Amino acid sequence: MGQSSSDTAKDEDYGYLESSFTAYCKKVKTEKIISEETIRLIEYQLKKGNILGANSVISDALKNIDSAPINIAVTGEPGAGKSSFINALRGGGTEDKGATQVGVVETTMKRTPYKHPNTKTLTLWDLPGIGTIGFPPKDYLEKVQFQEYDFFIIVSATSFTKLELELAKAISLMEKNYYFVRTKVDVDLENQKKFKPCMFDKEKILEEMRISYVDKFSQNNMDAPQIFLISNHYLSDYDFPCLMDTLIKDLPAQKHHKFTLSMNNITEEIIDRMRKSIQKTIWLEAFKDGSLAVLPFVGFFRDDVENLKVKLNHYRVLFGVDDESLRVMSKKSQVPVQQLKKVIKSPYLLETKKEETLGEMLWGYIKKLRFATGGLHSVDFYARKTFSLHHLFLDTVTEDAKVLLREIYSRH
Repeated sequence: MGQSSSDTAKDEDYGYLESSFTAYCKKVKTEKIISEETIRLIEYQLKKGNILGANSVISDALKNIDSAPINIAVTGEPGAGKSSFINALRGGGTEDKGATQVGVVETTMKRTPYKHPNTKTLTLWDLPGIGTIGFPPKDYLEKVQFQEYDFFIIVSATSFTKLELELAKAISLMEKNYYFVRTKVDVDLENQKKFKPCMFDKEKILEEMRISYVDKFSQNNMDAPQIFLISNHYLSDYDFPCLMDTLIKDLPAQKHHKFTLSMNNITEEIIDRMRKSIQKTIWLEAFKDGSLAVLPFVGFFRDDVENLKVKLNHYRVLFGVDDESLRVMSKKSQVPVQQLKKVIKSPYLLETKKEETLGEMLWGYIKKLRFATGGLHSVDFYARKTFSLHHLFLDTVTEDAKVLLREIYSRH
């Protein structure tokens, strides 16, 4: 007895799922956000026609991406700008909730955790300076539980001390990554400009600063690592963006995504990097929705209107264009909140005309897309629904973040 038309259509959907997933894996061959083992398991379930099994694996993979813990240890002598640096990584100032206090004399012998306000799995650990404890580097590392951190950042506002260099050696021996960060570069440049205006050459001064640090390592029989010259108050200047790129590159692949989403919107390049990272999870979410579409009795608006509102708000928070972020931005930049809201679109993205509901507006958008693309597979249609709406949100929020960045810089 031959196959019914419905069985044939279902077989076509199963085949489409498998080929579509394979195409996705090739597209994101580099910087994968899921492991090779997970990819093989999804492909195996699809080949068997086990849609629920594939969907479950994708769901677990998305949960693992979202829950990957990142622990960053920050150490340095008192007065080095360690607290300001931690606040810079958290994306806020000293008055923000959960911020570390700047200018407080360091007396604690304990490490202190600071959670990132938006990326809850990212913890920044403020470690007591090695000089304040008086232990040899190896004992110091054991006391601050070195094994828990993904990497160490050693912060200094002057030349790196003998103790800091010995600490770097000990960290290296324990097979952990470390980075040297020289803060308050803007203060040094300002002083040079003030006292030696005729001889002031910004690039030359920065280069001489780097060379002096390289020489310091050489004198201590150490290979010089990359030195990052930064200002905690002017993050887009100097080496802070380069430091962020380096940290992402050196983190394990499964942690790239979460750390990327924790970054400050200090340049358009960083905003684009965040967008690119989120695009990968959108495809997995869309594919998961599409796989359910081949099963019976699954309604079209499985992601109901409320869930879409939550997703849009999530993107707005990540990119710093939500109401609370606008309030903080207004206070720092002295630009009225209403003026900031005038130049962005995402707060009004889900506003509807009086005669239509939000669901009707979204349904109309999806129908236009379906007819425009001519999708023949039900999986294609359902996947495109999630993919398109989430991309609409992401693209709008990304552009808002860039517009706000230009607006703030144009006034300073």
